[in-house]
Amino acid sequence: MNAPIRVLLVDDHAVMRAGFRMILESAGDVTVVGEASTGVEAVSAASTLRPDVICMDVQMPDMDGLEATRRIVGDAAVGSAVVVVTTFDRDDYLFDALAAGASGFLLKNAGPEELLSAVRVAAAGDALLAPEVTRRVIARFAATPVPALRDSPGTLAPPPAAASAEAHPAVDLTEREAEVLSLVAQAMSNAEIAQRLYIGEATVKTHVSNLLQKLGARDRVAAVVYAHRHGLA
Repeated sequence: MNAPIRVLLVDDHAVMRAGFRMILESAGDVTVVGEASTGVEAVSAASTLRPDVICMDVQMPDMDGLEATRRIVGDAAVGSAVVVVTTFDRDDYLFDALAAGASGFLLKNAGPEELLSAVRVAAAGDALLAPEVTRRVIARFAATPVPALRDSPGTLAPPPAAASAEAHPAVDLTEREAEVLSLVAQAMSNAEIAQRLYIGEATVKTHVSNLLQKLGARDRVAAVVYAHRHGLA
């Protein structure tokens, strides 16, 4: 039996944390290892507990969740994935969260299964990119000059100006990697890609890891932006 997913809950409302704890621990494969009510507490708890996933609120005293996410993701020793969970459906929160390195973005009015799915997806090393979120990310970043993406930890280094992997040998994606990238750009998880291509999920993870390295992309969000910019979606 696999070890349970270890989660840190960060929210300045105790009632919200209690609700999340009840939902997550009722699943059987998740355990809440700690709670924090401010961004400062979150950074400290993440460093001490090193959870698999952190459910992070945005608006909190002392330090907001976006800055806390930036610091946690920037500390390679922590190794936690962050899912931002907020009341506010605001594009600036979405883009700033992804740029800070968050692996997912979820609204607090999401159902229990969506919260569980977000935690499981993040723990598996995937990014939670619902199709509607992907569209918003692409609409924003596709219009952003490439050099402006360089300093954002959740986005690409400047990619080559090519229309496809085949047109630019520096990219050098295999046919299968390009196929996987196309499906990643459709917001599919590793499990969904494995089912679509009739291959193992571990094989998908290997392809995703390889293509991210070749593209110079930190995460799947950056890969999605690249795919749409260069006609690989």
